[in-house]
Amino acid sequence: MILTLVILFLIGYLAIAMERQLRVDKSAIALLLGMLLWVVYTMGAGQIVPEVNMSGLEAYVKENYHLHGKTLAEQCLEYVLNVQLVESLGEITQTLLFLIGAMTIVELIDVHGGFSIITDHIRTRNKRKLLWVVCLTTFVFSAILDNMTTSIVMILLLRKLIANKRERWIYTAMIVISANAGGAWSPIGDVTTIMLWVKGNVTAGALICYVLLPSIVALLVPLIIVSSNIKGKLPKHVEEVVKDDPITRREKRVILILGVAGLLLVPVFKSVTHMPPFVGILFVLGVLWTFTECFYNGKRLDISREQRLPKVIARIDMPSILFFLGILMAVSVLQASGILNTTSQFLDEKIHNIYAINVLLGMLSSVVDNVPLVAGVIGMYPVELIADPASYQAYFMVDGAFWEFLSYCAGVGGNLLIIGSAAGVIAMGLDKISFGWYLKKFTGIALAGYLSGAAVYMLEVWLLK
Repeated sequence: MILTLVILFLIGYLAIAMERQLRVDKSAIALLLGMLLWVVYTMGAGQIVPEVNMSGLEAYVKENYHLHGKTLAEQCLEYVLNVQLVESLGEITQTLLFLIGAMTIVELIDVHGGFSIITDHIRTRNKRKLLWVVCLTTFVFSAILDNMTTSIVMILLLRKLIANKRERWIYTAMIVISANAGGAWSPIGDVTTIMLWVKGNVTAGALICYVLLPSIVALLVPLIIVSSNIKGKLPKHVEEVVKDDPITRREKRVILILGVAGLLLVPVFKSVTHMPPFVGILFVLGVLWTFTECFYNGKRLDISREQRLPKVIARIDMPSILFFLGILMAVSVLQASGILNTTSQFLDEKIHNIYAINVLLGMLSSVVDNVPLVAGVIGMYPVELIADPASYQAYFMVDGAFWEFLSYCAGVGGNLLIIGSAAGVIAMGLDKISFGWYLKKFTGIALAGYLSGAAVYMLEVWLLK
């Protein structure tokens, strides 16, 4: 039965990677995979649970007297349905609620033109200066917003500034690298860092402290290389005039400040209240919702021109939310069945070096989706609560080097291929960047940045930890 679970997961993973060739949405595949694995697992619970979690089963049966007269298979089924499934769903729901809240806040800012307050200030015609401004802006944006939204905003800006498609591709490729590097060091900057932070593997302070500098290096190395080959000025672009905009520039600025400040305060909220991050993000969303309701009540616009939250939430990328749900449910089966624990033991015995493991995982994330990759790794290695600081297990404590380095590698490793991240896929879709062009022009540059940042992190650990 264990072999069946592994084979089904690998087939599903392959189908997700071949989404374009199969022409089936990866969210549909992930949902099917997640639910199918749970069905198969429950069917084989009588064989699997006694082998991998006998102590948990015995404790559950001892607390529930109505199970004493039932067969072992029935006891195992009850344990899977009432303990393992419920606990897995509880952990997954926290991540999904956080993502829904964050995505809604970002959409609320976007539909009210809040991001234009920043992008409208990018007016330089110097090609080299423009590259630096765009990349640094993307780096900062992606630490607060999701990589996908940041990439869309910046790529659409480039369309207004650079008419030549091939020339624009250089800037777009650097946006991808900047977005992934910017998201790697922030607890709210990327889905993978959100997962690590929400599950308690890392704290916001340690993540920023140790991963920020490697992420900056991972951006600066490619940026210096690319900018050294860019010269000249762009032709003057024509300003777009938006007629009859019901939202004034001052109102856009207020919504931008409220939204961004709210996102930034979520880690502070968690530190002060010790509540899960999803409580903080939903609190911020509640504040913004109340503000926009009062805002439109005072505006008295035609209802078709209002952008109240019930209308905005329809813009949320629900297929992505369902994709995360399916993948995390599938990975939770691998964790419950002991498959991930066996895999971690194999890696520890054969490699036994967290830096080598993470660098390889980062490279792998450029081929396969980093969300299931990180979810699987989190399941493979439980957080150590107590460990000798000099022991191998200390790497897996809260804020241990393994988790911090995983955040960096999974985020920045996606830069190696254009298909390796959500930002890269967006670039392919919006600007039609070809896989071969990126492989030839930017994979080597991105690899140099990735390995340089990794070296900086290892130096930090050697000097500071």
